[in-house]
This record gives sequence, structure tokens and C-alpha cells, in this order.
Amino acid sequence: MDFTLGTLLGFMAIGLAVIPGGYASSKAVGMVGRAGAGVITEDPDKFGPVLILQALPGTQGVYGFLTGLMIMVKMGVLGGSIQALTTNQGIMFILAAVPIAALGWLSAIFQGQVAASGVNIVAKRPEEMGKAVILAAMVETYAVLALLASLLMVLSINV
Repeated sequence: MDFTLGTLLGFMAIGLAVIPGGYASSKAVGMVGRAGAGVITEDPDKFGPVLILQALPGTQGVYGFLTGLMIMVKMGVLGGSIQALTTNQGIMFILAAVPIAALGWLSAIFQGQVAASGVNIVAKRPEEMGKAVILAAMVETYAVLALLASLLMVLSINV
């Protein structure tokens, strides 16, 4: 393998795709978990609904990982034959990672806040749990759009 600036930029794009969403998702999942711990202490039967709300902001980390994985596939990292990328190709991979990096990070935090508020709905009116999930899922829309944009850009890069 020839190590080029483009290859270095490609590896940086993998990190850019994976790290922000993973960090924000772990932070948001923890935030919802802390909110849910008090509810579960009072009523252990509410563990299931709280767990669903806690899992929701974790998806942005998965989306970032999927984008990073697709960049790895395009670069040949998983096949053991890493491509020597041009600088332009490396820059294109970085730009392709930006949507999921930015919106994955932001939407995970915002979705965690909405899901943590949804835990209060579950605590006071458990029959309204579906509404809490819908409110949190609305934030997910923008992470899904960012994933789609990033993947379409990654797949359009000729290596």
C-alpha cells in the first residue's frame, strides 16, 4: 500500500463519521438512563418503556458507524488491500462524513433530551408511552436524512 495524503484523509473521514455520533449517543443514552433510574426505583415495572426511550438516542452512533464502515469498504480497508487515495478522494470522503458527523452529534443530544423528558411521561402516565416515543423519534428524522446524504456521497466517490 502506498501511503498518501488522500489515504490519511480517508482514515480521518472514518473517524469523523464514527466519533461524534458515538460520543453524543453515549452521552444521550446515559442522560436518559439517569432520568429513568429514578422512575424504575419507584416502579420496577416501568423498566421496559424506559429502556425503549433510553435506546432511541443510541441510533446516531450506529449511523456514524455504518457511514464509517462504508468508507472503509470503499477504501479497501476490510478487504486487506487499502487503496492509495488521491488528495481529492480523501477530501471527498471527509466532506461525505460531515452530514452524519454534525447531525448525528446534534440530533443524539437533542433526542436524548426529548427522551429524558419522555421518561417523565412514563412516570406519570404510563399509558401515554407511545407519545413519548413519537416525540423522541421525530428528532431521529434528521439523523436518518444525514445518514442518507452521507451514504449517497460515499457511494458516489470513485476509488
